[in-house]
Amino acid sequence: MHDNLMNETQKQDDFIMFPTNDVCFAGLMENPVVRKGFCAAIMRVRPEEIEETELLPTHLKRKYAGDKLGILDVRVRLKDGLQINMEMQVNYFEFWDERALFYLSKMFSGQLKQGDSYEKLQRCIHVSILDFIRFPEDKECYRRILFRDDVDGGIYNNKMELQFLELKKLKDIPKFSEGTPSEEDIIGWMRFFNGKNREEFKRMAQTNEYLGEAYEALERLSADEKRRLEYEARDKALMDHNTLMNNMRRLREEIEEMEKKSEI
Repeated sequence: MHDNLMNETQKQDDFIMFPTNDVCFAGLMENPVVRKGFCAAIMRVRPEEIEETELLPTHLKRKYAGDKLGILDVRVRLKDGLQINMEMQVNYFEFWDERALFYLSKMFSGQLKQGDSYEKLQRCIHVSILDFIRFPEDKECYRRILFRDDVDGGIYNNKMELQFLELKKLKDIPKFSEGTPSEEDIIGWMRFFNGKNREEFKRMAQTNEYLGEAYEALERLSADEKRRLEYEARDKALMDHNTLMNNMRRLREEIEEMEKKSEI
């Protein structure tokens, strides 16, 4: 009995959340230092260049009652008005491109009130952090997508931007990338989000002060009983969803097999 209690206490002490859980990811972005560091990586600038970041409500406004409601994971506005929407997605999502475009468009158009001039529209970035592979044709784990001219490839407009971070491709990237500083920064954050144990988080925390702050924030979140319950509830919901999808897939396969036999 005493040994079981000690083992259970040890498990609780060793518990660490994984940032791929969107509850944990949103909790990390509540920290202004962590938020600043990640936003700087997304924008490919030094963190010192970012004066202020503000968390915005994650429910996007609906113009009409019948409009689809948009709910984001984390939505940030910088001092100059630029907005960044960050979404962590673990499971494969068939229409993710359409979803990302929908949220980006809602975020962009939602800046204007009736009668406002279009010149008030500020740059918006939608960041998809995916724990599945969206672009299987290459090994690029990070990409930016903007409106470009189909003839000369020049940027038409940079006011709307999509970024994709594919965590599953990190295994194909050298541990110490020799890319540009901005690429190294974003890959560093990707490695942190993809951490699988406390030792990995500790190693990443030593690379710069912002990842160090992220690790400290992760430890605080993991020790918060209320947040842990939310985290575990989200994990359970994901497992239940995966189980349901697998059952439906097997059922479809069985029905198809029965239909083939009945045709013979």
